[in-house]
Amino acid sequence: MSSKTSERIRALVCMAMLCALAVAADIFLRIPNIGGFLTYEPKEVILTIGGFIFGPIAGIAMSLIVCFIEMITVSNSGVIGLLMNFLASGVFIGVSTVIYSRKKTLRRAIVGLIAGSLSMLAIMLLWNYIITPLYTGLPREAVLGMFLPLLIPFNLLKAALNSALILFLYKGVVTALRKSRLIPTRESNDIGNKKATTALLITVSALLTVTLVLVMLIFAGIISF
Repeated sequence: MSSKTSERIRALVCMAMLCALAVAADIFLRIPNIGGFLTYEPKEVILTIGGFIFGPIAGIAMSLIVCFIEMITVSNSGVIGLLMNFLASGVFIGVSTVIYSRKKTLRRAIVGLIAGSLSMLAIMLLWNYIITPLYTGLPREAVLGMFLPLLIPFNLLKAALNSALILFLYKGVVTALRKSRLIPTRESNDIGNKKATTALLITVSALLTVTLVLVMLIFAGIISF
């Protein structure tokens, strides 16, 4: 077995282990029914650390796997819950890790986490406006009324708490994984892959465009659901 193949196998094992830890955190450390329908889970902490190690594409892939497992285990919101969950974690992880992967310093990590937090807030406000009336029965005017007292503070506090935990735990987790030889002692060239990060930026831009178009059509009364 070549060294590259062995390294990839160890990386897959490590990512599977991080996914398992994220699922465990989701199950045992979740705080449900915040404001009636919001839930806090710290899975983004583990998944973002995985994204910092293996790159943004790997981080988003792990997020999708964990969100799907959550849908079939502890969640009762079905496909809508999967969509909202993946949008929140995927955008946070994707934006944070893209910025960090270009130059792996503490400053870039902080900038990435701030940008990821603000991106997640924007996406979740827009998609709560679109989706929340479908499974709560609330009119969209009522959802707008929840932005300032509930949705904005919740998403900002969630992002701030997760960011603090990521910064606190990252070095220790990486050190432990390197000592166990699950990740190489040198930095992986895959993390800074320009093609992967460019594709991710295009995807996020397309998502934001579609989201804004949907919101504008709803405001204009052209579509209603």
